[in-house]
Amino acid sequence: METIATLTEFIESGGLSLDFSDMGRRVSSLPRERFVAFENAEIPYPLPLQQQAWFALTLADPTQRQIDPMIWFIRFPLDEQGKLSLSARDDFMHHLVESLGSKPDTDGMETALQNNPYAFQPKQERLAIFHARLTRNLNKPVSRFYDHAKAYFDGDLGWEQWSFIGYQGIADLAARLEQQGNTQRIAKSIPSLPPSPLEALCHCLENEVIPQTIANALAQRGLSNLQQDMPDPQVLSAVVRGLSQSSKTAIRDDFIHRLLDHSISHRCDLLAAIAGRAWEALEESAMRHRFLEQLADNEEGQGFFNGILSDLLYLPATRQAMQASLRDPLRTERLSQVIGTFFSQIRGE
Repeated sequence: METIATLTEFIESGGLSLDFSDMGRRVSSLPRERFVAFENAEIPYPLPLQQQAWFALTLADPTQRQIDPMIWFIRFPLDEQGKLSLSARDDFMHHLVESLGSKPDTDGMETALQNNPYAFQPKQERLAIFHARLTRNLNKPVSRFYDHAKAYFDGDLGWEQWSFIGYQGIADLAARLEQQGNTQRIAKSIPSLPPSPLEALCHCLENEVIPQTIANALAQRGLSNLQQDMPDPQVLSAVVRGLSQSSKTAIRDDFIHRLLDHSISHRCDLLAAIAGRAWEALEESAMRHRFLEQLADNEEGQGFFNGILSDLLYLPATRQAMQASLRDPLRTERLSQVIGTFFSQIRGE
């Protein structure tokens, strides 16, 4: 049996162009060279989630630019090193060749992933964010929900009227921060937004590099909330996520430092937001140490600690730094205890 080509080689052999996007931790672009290296099992997947690679392929015919591209959503299992399981890749290719034949053509591509076990359907919120970024990148018309979202974030509709705002409109707004005054529009709205639309906004902003104006507004909203007698974890979690890709990392890091110094940071939703969306903040040793101390005292116990630590040890961006912190002789007795239990459970003791 002939060796099946990689997915990238197979699709490009049919004259189609490809763009790659992560669909797991963030909706974000993946450079072609990194994806190809991943597909050849040369490097780990850069943004694994649940020990899988979740990604979107945008397939376009360069000779027919007026036609909308096709989108494939695929997930691949990863091995212990975070690299692609080659048997899974080859099995996927086998299903694909059975559907399309040995050379792809545009006629069969639309239905090529039907019944393919590696295809998946993203949640509606993820699809909205992906669609907003895609139409922006292709200079396609924005959705019909965009103008309504702009009016809401201008305060014209009343802040309590958020339930009428389509999520797609919020995603379109967040994907177009440099257009039509949207940066100022969003920054001015942040102090007044109820928790739910603030949360929706931040879930969209986490996929974008946000300017300092928005970062300052989010950090101030979060710090004001921390000073209340009963801080709102929904607001705090949203702010962590919204700040995760701040162009001014000092604003993000200062807020997370202050959050971790507050007793509410024992909450699992807040710890998960930091680990799952703002993991770059944990590159700094003091921040990482404080995070692990709070993680050791989380409200759900050892199982939650194990899950978050496993995730961070699996993530290429944080693996080495986390390993260094686990060996830190200055860690507290409590942290040493839960780390010991973590490794004992891994060994099956």
